[in-house]
Amino acid sequence: MITYWQQENGKLVQKDENELDAEKNTWVDARSVTRDDIRLLEETYSIDQENMLDILDTDELSRLEKNDDTGYIMEILRLPVFSPRDDVSYFTAPLGIILMTKTIITICWTDCEVLKDFAANRVKELSLNDLTAFSIRFMARADIMFLRYLKELNRRSTTIQGEVMRSVHNQELVQLQNIQKSLTYFSTSLKANQLLLEKLRKTKVIKLDEEDQDWIDDVEIDNRQALEMADTYTNIMAQMNDTLTSIISNNLNIVMKKLAVLNLVLMAPTLITSFYGMNVSLPFENTGRWAVAIITGFCLVSVFITNAFLKLSDKPVEASIKKKTTFRQRREENRQKKYLKMQDRIAEKGK
Repeated sequence: MITYWQQENGKLVQKDENELDAEKNTWVDARSVTRDDIRLLEETYSIDQENMLDILDTDELSRLEKNDDTGYIMEILRLPVFSPRDDVSYFTAPLGIILMTKTIITICWTDCEVLKDFAANRVKELSLNDLTAFSIRFMARADIMFLRYLKELNRRSTTIQGEVMRSVHNQELVQLQNIQKSLTYFSTSLKANQLLLEKLRKTKVIKLDEEDQDWIDDVEIDNRQALEMADTYTNIMAQMNDTLTSIISNNLNIVMKKLAVLNLVLMAPTLITSFYGMNVSLPFENTGRWAVAIITGFCLVSVFITNAFLKLSDKPVEASIKKKTTFRQRREENRQKKYLKMQDRIAEKGK
């Protein structure tokens, strides 16, 4: 969809193509473009087909380029996008900006909050008189949305972490993986936008005045802040994944321990039953109904004796450990006393 905007009384006003004032600067907003929209833009504004393909490429990184044939300047920057219907709700998309003499064209294959803010006049001190400053404002607004989405991702990860601590399910693990993907997308896009800012500052493709330089300085500060926040949250997510791996392994060990104890408990009756299923003479086979009680009692007595023996065998080890610790403590106390006496003697000699 292509819409046309011009500024009246300090606000952007949507107009039809036939109502445009030729003396005013125009913003051509192309979002969620179709094939017909692409063909119309290429024919009307003589946009190179290769540049159009680069803009519509979902993996295209930020860059700056000047077309020598038509004389327009093309910028590509990455914008944050929130789409609740997708598995990865937060991702980034390239925004192509075409700068001409009295026209600025923005092209994006999807819709996002940054473009909605511009169209709804939610960006303060916005002016179409300076197209270069107008293009820089897209990057400034993108940094604000990056910071907002990063905080939302952090809140989501904290909520999921609390749920995982209670019980680990595949759904929570998948959600954490999607959050980590979003953080990776944000970090990569912010780094690409940072390179674009440095190129805007150093290159002579776009002529920047002092006000534009100030805008770039402010945008660069916000971009670095968002980049540092994305790196911090990425490290936190990596540590969280390591912790979850340890928790899952610990839970598995606990379950395996319980199964091993249950297996040992069931092994004794199975072993006794197997013995008395043989066609040979066995003890207590002529005692009738008391055979089961006698054998069961014998098993219980042997279990209690084994348990008591293991506890008694652990006591000397614990006693020896306690003796070693007490001996070490006494030795350290004696060393400290000797050290204090030496200090007192040195102090008396000094007097």
